[in-house]
Amino acid sequence: METREYLKQLRQDIVFSETLCGQHLTFHTTWGVFSPREIDEGSRLLLAEMRIDPNDDCLDLGCGYGPIGMVMARQAPQGQSLLVDKDFVAVDYANKNIQLNGIGNAQAILSNGFSAVGQRQFDVIASNIPAKVGNEMLTLFMHDALAHLNPGGRLYVVTINGLRQYIKRNFNEVFGNYDKLKQGRSYTVALAVKA
Repeated sequence: METREYLKQLRQDIVFSETLCGQHLTFHTTWGVFSPREIDEGSRLLLAEMRIDPNDDCLDLGCGYGPIGMVMARQAPQGQSLLVDKDFVAVDYANKNIQLNGIGNAQAILSNGFSAVGQRQFDVIASNIPAKVGNEMLTLFMHDALAHLNPGGRLYVVTINGLRQYIKRNFNEVFGNYDKLKQGRSYTVALAVKA
């Protein structure tokens, strides 16, 4: 294949469909966003362990092209789901995927952590936390999540196993509780609940 043709191919959207938690979804992605060809193992593990009620208001922190937030929006049709990411390309694709899948109760916005979330409160916050996010940002995530959760609200995170003890320590410090829901080969899903 000649270079020009190959480059043209690389610039086209990557498109795939997936059934997640009983929800059939089609995703458009592109090179440069996280896991562009398939739903990654951490996100699958997280989705399998979360409990979403029909009227929950949900936040997907670091949404990428939207799979976690879109599933939450479908599972909570009476609630509103907000998807945030600091990458404008990811936010563009998340909004495109929300629209393509006909999800009327979700939107994606550009936000560095909670910086653009305003005063909104949530029943569920979920995040597939990148391994390289850094302790300072993780500390902000934890405290901001606590501030933005309704009483009884749930924070679900999936991290690489190497961050498991860090998450446990911080959940206990910030929320006063920690529940390891599932530990896979490479990833751990944890839950903290706001008192």
